[in-house]
Amino acid sequence: MFDGFTAEALARAQFAFTISFHIIFPAFSIGLARFLTVLNALWLRTQDRTYLTLFEYWKKIFAVVFGMGVVSGIVMSYQFGTNWSVFSDKTGPILGPLLAYEVLSAFFLEAGFLGIMLFGREKVGPRLHMFATAMVAIGTLMSATWILAANSWMQTPAGYSINDVGQFTPEDWWAIIFNPSFPYRLVHMVLAAFLSTSFAVAAVAGWHLLKDGNNGATLRMFSMAMWMAAIVAPIQIVAGDAHGLNTLEHQPAKVMAMEGHYDSHPDGAPLILFGIPNPQEKRIDYAIQIPKLSSLILKHDLNAPLAGLDTVPDAEEPPVTVVFWSFRIMIAIGFAMLGIGIWSLWRRWKGTLYQDRWLHRASVLMGPSGFVALLAGWVTTEVGRQPFTVYGALRTVDSIGPVDAPAVGASLLAFIWVYFFVFGAGLFYVFRLMRQAPDRPAPSPDTQPVNTVQA
Repeated sequence: MFDGFTAEALARAQFAFTISFHIIFPAFSIGLARFLTVLNALWLRTQDRTYLTLFEYWKKIFAVVFGMGVVSGIVMSYQFGTNWSVFSDKTGPILGPLLAYEVLSAFFLEAGFLGIMLFGREKVGPRLHMFATAMVAIGTLMSATWILAANSWMQTPAGYSINDVGQFTPEDWWAIIFNPSFPYRLVHMVLAAFLSTSFAVAAVAGWHLLKDGNNGATLRMFSMAMWMAAIVAPIQIVAGDAHGLNTLEHQPAKVMAMEGHYDSHPDGAPLILFGIPNPQEKRIDYAIQIPKLSSLILKHDLNAPLAGLDTVPDAEEPPVTVVFWSFRIMIAIGFAMLGIGIWSLWRRWKGTLYQDRWLHRASVLMGPSGFVALLAGWVTTEVGRQPFTVYGALRTVDSIGPVDAPAVGASLLAFIWVYFFVFGAGLFYVFRLMRQAPDRPAPSPDTQPVNTVQA
């Protein structure tokens, strides 16, 4: 059944499949944890029970998403020890401590305060409950920080030496953690999590607004989500541009694949909007392009020269077709998000934010867009790094463990079956929770039922 597939190809497919499931849940958790923190703080400050209603509504969804994120992440650690055992052996002295710090600090912080956040409001008091909610939010951000530090080191390795047995050993932990791409990738990823969450929240609110435009909690939820979209989308575009310039400096072949530049351009490179990559002929067929705009974006000079993949050995050329299209999917969704944000600002200025049913429909359609863009961005990043696991220092083909293709293929099929069954059920439950409208604001806590006996 797996004739023609190497163990490396199947191991890469298996890891890509499992991480594609996993990455959605931590990203959603990062955004939701901050949303819950804001809601809880606003409730304590204003005593407006609409915020409490929304907190109770979204905390249920957060609990399910957080659990699915934990379960889906465990599987990948086993793949490091089986399919990628050589990679684990060679990079273990550096990546091992980074991942351990993530567990010992971030995950323990999240897990330690999660129960208080979910169930402790009436038991520990409002201040400690607020503290626990903030700690969960901080824990999710710390988790992203350590994971991005480890992955960024694989993209732009620094602060290491190689010992006698071929292992990467730490020389400067400061340089390892704060490697050249880490700040850019961390900001880009966290903003992507915020945007993904805001559009998911906006989709839920838009869905319920189309059915009932008078629910105060739904109106508040939609307004908050649109504020986040309008503010974060332009910031993300600026952050993405800075990340792209950093990538051009440290991983130029990746940018060449993203731009579709098979040939060098000594007098200014065009921006290829669309086209069909032709790896055999090393060109972009049917290219729709704007002359010299790529040089302006990447070098801030219309006539700046840009090198192409003709300067890169064939053995070190990333898969152009995948990177070319995934990058464009990410960019297209990013500008669509910006458009929704501007649309919402215009409607808010006109005073018709809650009456524009086309905006509500667009918000529902854009609900999964943040997660699609997130996956497209990770495909761009990880496939664009090929053929290396540690960029420029350890090739993917030399990272695979002593496993056979049929064994890896069988486990891949098992993962596909189990993931679609288990996580399909989890997502079904999440969507079921989302289909229920937030309850209308409850009576003030001062209101007491009348005791008719005493009366």
